[in-house]
Amino acid sequence: MFLDERIVTLFKRNAHHTLTYWSVFFSFGLCIAFLGPTILDLQCQTNSTLSQITWVFFAQQFCLLIGSSIGGIFKRTLFSALAALFVSALVISVIFAIIPLCNNVLLLAIAMAVSGFAMGIIDTIANIQLVTIYQRDSAVFLQALHFFIGFGALVSPLIADPFLSETGCGNHTGNETEVMHHFRNMLRNSPIAEHNINQSHLHHEGVEEESIVHYAFWIMALINLPVPIAVLFLMYREQLIPCCPSGTPRLLDKDELAMENQQGAEATDVDQKEHEAGGHGDIFSCCRNDNLRGLPVSFFMIHVLGGMVLFMTDGIVGAYAGFVYTYAVTPPLSLPHKTAGYLASIFWAAITAGRLLSIPLSYRFQPVRLLMFNLAGAIVIVLMLLIFYTSNTFLFVGTGLCGLFLSSIFPCMLAYTEDILDYQGCATSVLVTSAGMGEMVMQVLVGSIIQTKGSYSFPLCGMIIACIGFILFIGLLLFHRMHRNYLTGTSKKSAMVEEPATQSNGSAKTEEKEEKENS
Repeated sequence: MFLDERIVTLFKRNAHHTLTYWSVFFSFGLCIAFLGPTILDLQCQTNSTLSQITWVFFAQQFCLLIGSSIGGIFKRTLFSALAALFVSALVISVIFAIIPLCNNVLLLAIAMAVSGFAMGIIDTIANIQLVTIYQRDSAVFLQALHFFIGFGALVSPLIADPFLSETGCGNHTGNETEVMHHFRNMLRNSPIAEHNINQSHLHHEGVEEESIVHYAFWIMALINLPVPIAVLFLMYREQLIPCCPSGTPRLLDKDELAMENQQGAEATDVDQKEHEAGGHGDIFSCCRNDNLRGLPVSFFMIHVLGGMVLFMTDGIVGAYAGFVYTYAVTPPLSLPHKTAGYLASIFWAAITAGRLLSIPLSYRFQPVRLLMFNLAGAIVIVLMLLIFYTSNTFLFVGTGLCGLFLSSIFPCMLAYTEDILDYQGCATSVLVTSAGMGEMVMQVLVGSIIQTKGSYSFPLCGMIIACIGFILFIGLLLFHRMHRNYLTGTSKKSAMVEEPATQSNGSAKTEEKEEKENS
């Protein structure tokens, strides 16, 4: 068979939980991708500038970081984990419904902050639970989990695209040439602000059209509603709804039982070591863990460098998805708004396809090989985008290829670092938090640079960030080798200590036997 029978059996044993965790990541994807293509409509809805609307990205990503950091506290019991997922998925639907009512940038930022907090909780809990359930076999299931982010992120721009205004502010004009002329003159200032000025100047020359983008948000709210219902159904099947009289089992105990049936004593030893080293809790409890004392520098550097690689790569994903639309409608590309709206869909479609492709690849190849290939490919594609920055055709091709290479870096890094650390420490919490921080920082940074330096800085920033990420990955490989040497030396010392003890126990038993025979 294409997949090992043992993995198929594992999935069947935990299918309901796994499918539920995958579905909540669909909510995550829906919420993370809609801002990019709708940014100009939201800018007009809130009467804000590009630099002001950029802080909406910051609010979402900052609260996503907070949610990711504290999300681990909800994994203590199955009830608390599923209750947190239910509330978070329901909050996302509510936020979609009220976004059209946010008529100033502050209200929109608050709404996005709440959704970001819910996304952070979903991100941490779903990753932790799958790693806890499947452990050494988690790479395949993590790829599938992150496929659903891509799927949700693909659906979101596709829903929004028919409702986007042609010019960004809901006015159709008959003088596109004049608009582009003003864009070119203001390239080093605020292209979007100049766009608004042009629209106000041409207000009496065109036909005014009311924005209908709010329909897109209401449709997304309805599409997302089955997700919290699915979580609630899982709680009902597990008899965890308060009206059902039942105990509240610890999630870790349930997962350990499943792993024992499939993997025997080896999995039990892994769980015990995980518990002793602090497990996969929230990042603050990881930092306070006394059992981490005495561990080598390589143990901590693997956490740090793995997190920094994802800080860069997820930062590229966030910045690209957020600003490729803005980049495309400004000179020298100057694409029509409707055409540029497809770029976000292509990007997330490529991420979705890449994560789907990575499911069988992660079973055939080691995560470190996939990471090396994807990071190198991302650098090459961003470099070509930088070289052919005037080509509309290559922008679409490069967007797809960029999404393809960036798609599986996060789940591969998660599986790679957890395997290096033998499922001790807090790799999952650290990596999820670092990835969220990267998206938050890079979106604000790249948006500010585009505002002040012009559109050419968009691919240039991507190139610099990708190169830094690759350098950090090389450092991670070096510390992996150091940590492996440390573990080898520790194992040899343990064997040397155990061997004399075994010999002395054997000698004592022999002497005791001789004494009994003599007596």
